[in-house]
Amino acid sequence: MTDEITTLVGQLGKDARAAGRILATLPADKRREGILALADAVDARKNDILEANQKDLDAGAHLSDAMKDRLALDEGRLDGAVEGLRMVANLDDPVGSVIAEWDRPNGLHIERVRMPMGVIAVIYEARPMVTVDAASLCMKSGNAVILRPGSDSLHTSRMLGEIMASAFESAGLPKAAAQVVPTPDRAAVGEILKGAGGNIDVVVPRGGRSLVERVQNEARVPVIGHLEGLCHVYLDKDADADMARDIIVNAKMRRTGVCGSAETVLIDRAVASRLVPLVTEALSAAGCEIRGDQDSQVFDDRIKAAEEADWTTEYLGPTIAMAVVDGVEGAIDHIAVYGSGHTESIVTDNQDTADRFQAAVDSSIVMHNASTQFADGGEFGMGAEIGIATGRLAPRGPVGAEQLCTYKYLVKGNGQTRP
Repeated sequence: MTDEITTLVGQLGKDARAAGRILATLPADKRREGILALADAVDARKNDILEANQKDLDAGAHLSDAMKDRLALDEGRLDGAVEGLRMVANLDDPVGSVIAEWDRPNGLHIERVRMPMGVIAVIYEARPMVTVDAASLCMKSGNAVILRPGSDSLHTSRMLGEIMASAFESAGLPKAAAQVVPTPDRAAVGEILKGAGGNIDVVVPRGGRSLVERVQNEARVPVIGHLEGLCHVYLDKDADADMARDIIVNAKMRRTGVCGSAETVLIDRAVASRLVPLVTEALSAAGCEIRGDQDSQVFDDRIKAAEEADWTTEYLGPTIAMAVVDGVEGAIDHIAVYGSGHTESIVTDNQDTADRFQAAVDSSIVMHNASTQFADGGEFGMGAEIGIATGRLAPRGPVGAEQLCTYKYLVKGNGQTRP
């Protein structure tokens, strides 16, 4: 079986490489047509997708509520996906765009231009719409993509893969531009991480900590990924109380299973006696359990005692950690120790304090007076995203079409030789 998987993934890689060479030189309008064809096909086959998704939900009765939320589709989510696909299609095309250009004293003209990475492999769990999101972003950026869904979303992902292949082929695009790995065998992941015979250029993991850690530990090709979303919201002494309450409730409770959900709220000691009860009341009313430090517990007996593990737990459910800190510097220090580099937000009416927070916090997304639930490629105007990258090397933050490009230098001369 291992030999069969090696052969299978190797062929997927070869086919993807050939398709990628074609995509990289296609006119932008041709790739745009393919994405629009995919949007139309998803829209037309909603019932088929929902039927396949129900099979996954029935098989996933044992999954956590957070995983079920990520797995489940309904007509509204499909409508949102279709809208996102059309947004991606109509974005400015990144391929060949000039990032910078300059002239040298010897007359050479140098341009740094965007180009596709080549072949991207995406390994993901639960979120079946990653199938079409990743395919559209890779198509927009001129990359071929190999998609390996987890077994929990297998029926939905396979259905989307069939729809995708048909849509791209109808638009005259290479059939291997986007391929779904046809087996749930975990050995396929290992072959992808080896690079499929040198044919995979980048791997993007999208899933839980164990998946991302395995990819980062075993991959022989570059990885774009994040471990988890330990997102913080800091409520400053100069925050508007109503705004602070509304933002933290939304940041935590809008959808608790997304990586942009707030997991810790930090409150300035100067206003703790006022904001701790206000925030506790609002979160409790919304059905959220609060686990706080001793300094927060003195203000409200509904707050349970936090343990050290609470500061590093991505709950992905209706639970939040709370800590009282010594102003913005205390918040910055707490995030430096416990943050995962994903998304943080400060609520304050003091611009100098906000500037200090945004400059000092080393996360991929740092917000001011906004919910962390806006940590999303669609909300950033990218149409969709493959994930939120939290490493220090580019790309960071939402990974859209532009972030899936590398660059090269074009040098134009008129006969120059180097002395």
